[in-house]
Amino acid sequence: MQIDIMTLFPGMCETYLGESIIGRAIKKGALDVRCHNIRDYTLNKQKQTDDAPFGGGMGMVMYCQPVYDCFRAVCEQRGTRPHLIYMSPSGKVLTQQRVKELSEMENICILCGHYEGVDERVLDEIVDEEISIGDYVVTGGEMPALILTDAVARLCPGVLSDEECYTDESHFSGLLEYPQYTRPYIWNDREVPEVLRSGHHANIVKWKKEQALRRTRERRPDMYEQYIKDHPDEKLPD
Repeated sequence: MQIDIMTLFPGMCETYLGESIIGRAIKKGALDVRCHNIRDYTLNKQKQTDDAPFGGGMGMVMYCQPVYDCFRAVCEQRGTRPHLIYMSPSGKVLTQQRVKELSEMENICILCGHYEGVDERVLDEIVDEEISIGDYVVTGGEMPALILTDAVARLCPGVLSDEECYTDESHFSGLLEYPQYTRPYIWNDREVPEVLRSGHHANIVKWKKEQALRRTRERRPDMYEQYIKDHPDEKLPD
């Protein structure tokens, strides 16, 4: 999969992307992720990318031209037009379902806003969708872009060692994940559930499903109710 990130702070993104699972996937060729500095496409000597907003107000707004030209360069480098996502608190809140859909695309490009955002005209011109990571505001689009990149990338073939690494996780199946334990068996007088040490595969699978249902009902009743609508035979007793 090809992922491009358009940003004013490529070093910030590259530092994260070079580490851990995503970094290893890039090195072995399972992913092709590139960061593009929007500032490289400015037409003024000061490399300025923003100006005061029309109509007044606090902060600065990013120009159309460098954003537009940066995206055109991405399209030329890739030889195709990627699906362009703008990370914005005004966008639809990211869900695991949307992550799965994006992971099935061949090319996506992510635009990171900064300051008070980006001139609306260029967003109307080139952006395919806006995505938010939650109902709150951060200082720039880089961290949201990295969250989206990480979430999408780990579903791509060759990134994780096995599909089970993500199919059992929270949200993938519509439920929160069951509790996890490791050694030692007893810690601070707290024991690992006996069923997990029994070696009885069927009982372990049943326990994990029950725990996932209970945890979801307790912590995310909205998710639980939606899941039970689709799987009424799995409803827990009251």
